[in-house]
Amino acid sequence: MRIAISGTHAAGKSTLVEELAGALPEHLTVDEPYYLLEEEGHQFPEMPSIEDFELQLERSIECLNSGEPDVIFDRCPADLLGYLLTHRDAGLFNLGRWLPRARAAIRTLDLIVFVPIEERDRIALPWAMDADFRARVDETLREILLDNSLGFDVDVLPVQGSPRDRVRRVLTHLSLPSPTPTPTPGSPPPGG
Repeated sequence: MRIAISGTHAAGKSTLVEELAGALPEHLTVDEPYYLLEEEGHQFPEMPSIEDFELQLERSIECLNSGEPDVIFDRCPADLLGYLLTHRDAGLFNLGRWLPRARAAIRTLDLIVFVPIEERDRIALPWAMDADFRARVDETLREILLDNSLGFDVDVLPVQGSPRDRVRRVLTHLSLPSPTPTPTPGSPPPGG
């Protein structure tokens, strides 16, 4: 099963990737393109440029085209398109040039799990984070993924709630049993 976790920054994506990796131990995990490129020495400014996001989009497409059968991806091309279409310099981005490749890469996925900003935000934002930009990216991703505005035609599952609730929703969607909660030290065993 090839699964991508999608959402704006500080929405709980990476936490969900970690939790799903624990529930699906046979799956590889692939970090988001931003971190993969940073590990290779690319230095991003505080607000990445259109070129920086295009570089991440290229890496995301490459990662999805790798062909591994059981993978959980932190982000997919839809995410990067959300950032590019919301960027203050969005007029410099040529969507038509990228869209066929993004569609082909996304077709390799079985499921995109969308982590939206919830009505009562679960993440405390650092004071320096641009909350308006984050909200605009979230709205653009809703249009791309839930309204299928770019014609990706992929199975999309929006999730909400605690990390455990989100994992349970994904596993239920995949028709897999939810993981048994690990008892905390000193607590009675389940059913006891």
